[in-house]
Amino acid sequence: MVNKKLSTVTLGTFIGMTIALAASIRNIPDVAAAGWPMFIYMGVATFLFALPICLIAGEFGSTFPEQGGPELWVRNTLGDNFGFATSWLLWTILFPGMVVVASALPPLIATAINIPKLGTNNIFTLIVILVSFWGMTFLNRHFDMARITGKWVDWIGIYIPFIVMTILGVAAVIKTGIHSNSILQGCHPQNILPIGKEAKSLAFFSPIALIFEGIELSSVYITRLKKKSYYPIGVLATLVFMLVLNVINGFMEAAIISPSKINLNNIVQPIVVYNQILGLPSWINNVFSILVGIGVCVQLSAWVSGPGKTMLASARDGYVTPKLKFWKKDRFGDSPSIMYVQAIVVSVFSCAYLLIPDINRAFLDLVNATSVIYCTVYVFMAIGFIKMRVTEPNLKSDFKVGNTFVAWLIGLVLIVTIGVIMVATFIVGNLFNFLVVAIISAVIIILPFIFYHFKRPSWATEVKALIKADNKN
Repeated sequence: MVNKKLSTVTLGTFIGMTIALAASIRNIPDVAAAGWPMFIYMGVATFLFALPICLIAGEFGSTFPEQGGPELWVRNTLGDNFGFATSWLLWTILFPGMVVVASALPPLIATAINIPKLGTNNIFTLIVILVSFWGMTFLNRHFDMARITGKWVDWIGIYIPFIVMTILGVAAVIKTGIHSNSILQGCHPQNILPIGKEAKSLAFFSPIALIFEGIELSSVYITRLKKKSYYPIGVLATLVFMLVLNVINGFMEAAIISPSKINLNNIVQPIVVYNQILGLPSWINNVFSILVGIGVCVQLSAWVSGPGKTMLASARDGYVTPKLKFWKKDRFGDSPSIMYVQAIVVSVFSCAYLLIPDINRAFLDLVNATSVIYCTVYVFMAIGFIKMRVTEPNLKSDFKVGNTFVAWLIGLVLIVTIGVIMVATFIVGNLFNFLVVAIISAVIIILPFIFYHFKRPSWATEVKALIKADNKN
């Protein structure tokens, strides 16, 4: 039943909300760098990765409509230990993930001030990441940033840049055609399969899948939809929209920029090239950089306070030692201790840009680590979903994806697709890159189970007493 306190959501509004949750232009360079196989990767990521996630999340969200998301779903199906692990993973994913997001700022700043070489400087990249993340941490500690930014950032940081990039890219390619020295290297669509010399493009399969990570959060709107049938329709429409927009822009960039010159963390690079081809004024580059930079900063701000709330909830339930003070809230509902801890760890992760001189390689390693961690959550969701259908088939739900066979099929398709993504992540690259991604991922995934093993029953009682005393002050 729709909550009467909340307005109902139409199909068009739902599609817009879902796009706002997942759409970003940050991944366009990853799509472009894949070359002709981008079509295969985007198709698989859309229909065998993102679609099963949305369908599973839709049934979970309508079966367990309470606030909690993946943490609640996994806890209710696989138990407290996996629930806590999910909470932990959704928090710790921001460690490498936010370094990836913040790394988009240096090229944007460099272009905005007309010193493009700064965008590829490791030291400058490190400084910008540290200043931006700590700056957003400070702002979130003292101001209600979600209220200040509101919804206008979707237009500034997503829609307008997407529209500008698409129009300029199409115009540039129409004018010059596919460059012979570009990533696509002329018109050779037979190279669409990742075999032979195209096998190296497998390194970009995981970053392309990362485009859709977080899309499961749209399931929170399912109880507010006018018709429950809107959910699968809206999800499919959103995924097709994102597929088309990312492929178009990835294709345009790959048709013009050479593989040796592409910069994976430089969103503005194709705009600069398009403007040169079309003879447009350079101030367009500056304005574009500023708009996208604002969008990136607001996204950083949202992540500074957002994922930490999963650990805050776990800490207040007694899963974390009270000594860390993760349970303590500020006036905005955030945990200061969690925010400072994550800022410190993100600072450590950002040193990857010093340890790995190649910015593209450092960026790709962090993206792959983020993908492995997030995909682990999706594996938990898929297993929990199958278990729920087998052990409790009669649970009431406003939205079901089909019978038990269909549920098994969707869950297994997602798990197999994630397995393929993980294999693609690790078979491309050298041993050092493999070890970086594997060690980061393994440590983060194993730690919550170790923490849960040493959890003490007294923590929950102690935290309740501390919360009660804190509320009196």
